Amino acid sequence: MAAGRKIHPTVWALGFVSLLMDISSEIIHSLLPVFLVSVIGAGVQTVGLIEGVAEATAMVVRVFSGSLSDWLGKRKILAVVGYGLGALSKPLFALAPGAGTIFSARFIDRVGKGVRGAPRDALVADVTPPELRGAAYGLRQSLDSIGAFAGPLLAIGLMLLTGDRFRLVFWIAFLPGLLAVAMLLLGVKEPASLAGKAFSSPLSRRSLVMLGRRYWLVVLTGAIFTLARFSEAFLLLRAAGTGLDISLVPLALVVMNVAYSLTAYPVGRLSDRIGRQGLMAFGLIVLIGSDVLLAMAGGLWLVFAGAALWGLHLGLTQGLLAALIADASSPDLRGTAFGVFGLVSGMALFSASLLAGWLWQNYGAPATFWGGAVIAACALCGFLSLPLSAKMPAANPPD
Repeated sequence: MAAGRKIHPTVWALGFVSLLMDISSEIIHSLLPVFLVSVIGAGVQTVGLIEGVAEATAMVVRVFSGSLSDWLGKRKILAVVGYGLGALSKPLFALAPGAGTIFSARFIDRVGKGVRGAPRDALVADVTPPELRGAAYGLRQSLDSIGAFAGPLLAIGLMLLTGDRFRLVFWIAFLPGLLAVAMLLLGVKEPASLAGKAFSSPLSRRSLVMLGRRYWLVVLTGAIFTLARFSEAFLLLRAAGTGLDISLVPLALVVMNVAYSLTAYPVGRLSDRIGRQGLMAFGLIVLIGSDVLLAMAGGLWLVFAGAALWGLHLGLTQGLLAALIADASSPDLRGTAFGVFGLVSGMALFSASLLAGWLWQNYGAPATFWGGAVIAACALCGFLSLPLSAKMPAANPPD
């Protein structure tokens, strides 16, 4: 645990901010697909469209907020705006009369996620030495995913206590979001030495070239990995399809995020010692296994096993991708680097979620996950076919 004691207090604070906001968000998101289908009357393809647009929006906004944080030389203010938008979107879910309002609420929420994402991730790198980046990003992801399984657990308890009153539960979810913003304002400090730079469009040719070849190999890797997975909303719909009581459907996210939270930090620490490449390839193999189990699932236990493997896959890949972006970018372009990476990943996630919804709507639930397994297998082949010398570099060895 020596590495854990060296991690900067700002990283811990950002982790707890993420934990609280994830509790707020996941109370809603763990119930939202079922709410849309059973209460609002939306189709599964509509769920895929909303999720795809929402997540893609977050990723697209990241590119501009990241570059803006480089220009201002300030990360925290943008993080406050982003988390504030996330918190303020929550009452709209409770008030929504139809799918259009849900779409608007998800859009605002994901704009907030996009505004905060790149500056927050860049801030972690700003305060963390290279030899601890895997551990730092793993720690933040672990705390984030604790919130991601605490939220669904609270959703289950609140649904049981309120008699499945979705809208009341959505109102309660507003409170931890406000606490997250308060903790960010009071507990997060950014380096006083962070200097601004002349602003240039993050999508200009000059900016893209300045990011460098090593960085673009990481972005390519991230796009390959993101195409191989789609929104976790389909996990919830798969669990609901097994006949699980509506109030217990969020258990699928609980299982997924427990696996995620238990692995992200140890995997990050391990990657600081042995490199990121092999661990990430194993993550795709685990995702293939998850998709196969979910495609074959005729009962609840296979769904839970598939959800656990899905979470293990996230623990093996998501923090490492963030660490790789930090490794491959210079401090003055770090916000832009995370933002452009988010844009490319968002386009991939949008495509994956739309395809998943189309497969489900036209060919049934198993087809969605069989398709995911095929894409993940192709992604693994693509990742392994990259020139060995150009693959993911090992992190600097610890002192």
